[in-house]
Amino acid sequence: MTALLRYHTALLLRSQRWLPPVLLYGAFLAVGVQGGGPVLGSLGYAAAALLPVTAWLVRICATQEPPAARSVTAAAAGAPRAHLAALLAATLCAAALGAVAVIVVALISAPSGAAHQVAVPRPAAAGAGLVAGAVCVLLGLAVGALCTRPLLHARGWSLVATVLLALLALVGAGSPARYAVTGLVTGSRNGVVTLPLLPLLAAALIAAAAAGVASVLAPLRGADGGRAAS
Repeated sequence: MTALLRYHTALLLRSQRWLPPVLLYGAFLAVGVQGGGPVLGSLGYAAAALLPVTAWLVRICATQEPPAARSVTAAAAGAPRAHLAALLAATLCAAALGAVAVIVVALISAPSGAAHQVAVPRPAAAGAGLVAGAVCVLLGLAVGALCTRPLLHARGWSLVATVLLALLALVGAGSPARYAVTGLVTGSRNGVVTLPLLPLLAAALIAAAAAGVASVLAPLRGADGGRAAS
């Protein structure tokens, strides 16, 4: 699996297809995060934006191999493991991006609540931001895995499904991402830092189920969306 992860990560970095989602994330932060702003509110914004960015990176990694190369990788390592490695490579890249963003946002933001009247410990806020970011990354993995091959092959439908499902994962009732981000925003108002551990557990289970389903289906359908050749 380690070799597969290195392979898919190298493909992603060399292709430079990671630039649009990463630049978009940077633009989100530049617009929504102001230096000296309340730390928890800024971290909530940074965490929420990770969900669609992760889904985008997952779609890139799941489709970046040419069909011939994908067939060779599947023959060498097995289609389920090869597809799972692609999903995990994108997720790890998104997690690294989110960790850097959380650290930067925590450093440039004010260690105080929304009204700048209650002190908020910067290390505790950064920890909560990292957990909330992990929740959004995991749900982004689930969204990306369910909205691209082998479940959806048509680019148009895949894009529409990704946008709609990412939006639902952010604002839908019962969404772990919504609970995690809302916890940061609420904490910014009252100055209380809470770790969204239950949303993290729920997001991990959802991500594992989505990645598992996509990986299991990978050998059953060909690169063009039809049944794989036996």
